[in-house]
Parts: sequence; structure tokens; C-alpha cells
Amino acid sequence: MPFPPLHGSPTNLYDLTYPELELFIKELGQPSYRAKQVWNWLYERWAADFEAMSNLPKPLRQQLAAKATLGVQEPVFRQFSSDGQTTKVLFQMGDGQTIETVLMRYEKRNTVCMSSQAGCAMGCVFCATGQMGFFRHLTIGEIVGQFIYFARELAAVNERITNVVMMGMGEPLHNYNNTLAAVDRIIDETGINLGARKITISTVGLVPAIRRYADEQRQTPLAVSLHAATDFERNKLIPVNRKWPIEEIMEACRYYIEKTGRRLTFEWALIRGENDTVEQADKLGQLIQGMLCHVNMIPLNPTNGYDGRPSVPERVAAFKARLAEYGVSSTVRVRRGIDIQAGCGQLRDRVEREERSK
Repeated sequence: MPFPPLHGSPTNLYDLTYPELELFIKELGQPSYRAKQVWNWLYERWAADFEAMSNLPKPLRQQLAAKATLGVQEPVFRQFSSDGQTTKVLFQMGDGQTIETVLMRYEKRNTVCMSSQAGCAMGCVFCATGQMGFFRHLTIGEIVGQFIYFARELAAVNERITNVVMMGMGEPLHNYNNTLAAVDRIIDETGINLGARKITISTVGLVPAIRRYADEQRQTPLAVSLHAATDFERNKLIPVNRKWPIEEIMEACRYYIEKTGRRLTFEWALIRGENDTVEQADKLGQLIQGMLCHVNMIPLNPTNGYDGRPSVPERVAAFKARLAEYGVSSTVRVRRGIDIQAGCGQLRDRVEREERSK
């Protein structure tokens, strides 16, 4: 059964597919067409509670309130950047685990950076989430709920989410089934209907998952967090590289490009004196020259558990220029929320440290 029995714990309706919702409504003794009405309130009208579902009969609203939940947590902590363009929230799940979601507002788009796990098992040394370890996968509803929270907030000011990046806490492809099911829910034409190409999935390089993703012919863009162009250097930054070294990752990336015909993005966190030299740019250029790809660079967002510092503008410009010599296109991502430590895991880390110090 796709959801708990009606006598058990409340069912998060955002965990359910439409057929599962129909079955749930049927088990409540209601006609199946009520499921369409509920689905509309969930994904088009962003209902905050069951009482808001005004076209449902009161007895059904009472049943839903007793047997189900809308599953969108209220933040336990919120931060706002000084320029007002970035909002970061810390959600607490039912079991006490906390996750982060970030809204970044640009001139022509509103991007939400969403989490896929509580913690992360990848152990990337420069990442606050990687430093805290892995706790559990998020459910479909917990992932979708992050979108819903900000969709409601933006709707109140006649705006909407235009883009999603699965680059928050966790490794999205480690929680493959739930992450992609949540993405499918967001792009569902009968629901939220956000364009697939507006959602980017990031991975640190889980080779079997990249190949599966390619085989499924998904239209959502893929970004691979590379950060180093040799195994010696990448092993120091990203422990999972010992399991899937760069050669295997490159083979999987080429397979993805060949299978889908889509351009791949490589993420590169520029760490001063580590991977931001022209020599490192040479290694990267030689590695990916000729591939249908793009490099997305961002100076490192410092964390308490890592001594590395962000690259300076001069090094960033030189790195970019050297990549161009290999015919590799690149951009430098606009840094948002630096003053509120908007990198994944940093707010949770800060709140936990403050709690321990009390």
C-alpha cells in the first residue's frame, strides 16, 4: 500500500501520486472525482490547510484533517540576505531532522535550491553538509514540500518559482527514486507544470546513477560537481572519487551526452591556491575538451570545517580565460547569500553549534 493505513499515522498527501490519492480518497468513502479537487488544491492553489479547500464538503475536510497532512513544514529558522534577494529557511521534519531550502531572487527569475537528504554520505571536505554526515533520505513529500512552501510565499506577492536546483543538502542521485519522483511531480502537466528544463539535478559523480539517468532520457539538466581534474587532487576533496574515479565519471558523462544529446554542466568550486590556478585550468581543459559541456564556476563558500578560502577575482578571470583556449565555455555563478552563509548545511550547522553552546 502506498500510504499508511487510515488508523495509523497521518498520510502526507504530497507523498502520493494521483492514482494513490484517488485510492486514498476512495478509502475515505468519497467519490473519485474528489481526488481531482484535492490535487488542484495541492499543486495549483497551494492550500495551506484543509479548511481552505472550499469546494470540498465539510465532512471530507474533517476526514482529511484527521487522516492526512499537507506535509509542508513551517521553518524553525529564517535568514534574509542584506540585499533582500536571498531567503534561507531551516525546516524541522517530524522526526526532528532539519533541512535547508534557499530562495534566490534574480531580475528575471526566482530560483529555489532544494535538499534531497538530511545530511550527506559523500563527505566532500569543503561542504558543511558533507562534514555533518548522513542521517536519512527525504521522502517525496518532504522534497516537494520545499517547493510548495516558497510557491505559497511568492504567490502572495504575485510571483512564482521559475527555476529549481537540486543542490541543497544531500546527494540527489543517492536518493534517486524519491528525488526524481519529486521532480516528476513538479513537472507534472496536471499539477505544478514547471518546465523540465528549468530543474537542474546536481551529482558529485555517482556513475551507475548517471548512466541510469541517461537511459531514462530525462529532460531535466544534469550538473556534475567535479572540482578537480585528477584523481590525486579530487580524492582529497571528494572521498567518493575513490569508488568512482575521474576516468569512470568521464565515461559516464560521455555516455549521458551521447544518449541524450544534451549539454552537461560541470560544477567547479574555486578554492584559492588549490584548484584555481591556470595549471589546474589546463588539466580541466585537457580533460573535457571537445565535450558538449559547460563549466559553472563559483568561488568557494567558506565553512567552519574547512580551511580553504574562495578564489580572488583575478584568479577566476585567468582560470576562465585559460578554459576558453581549449574551447570550453564557462560562466562564473553570481554568489548569493554569502552574508547569511547560504551554502548547503551552513544554517543547520550554525543553529546546532548555537544550541550546543547554551
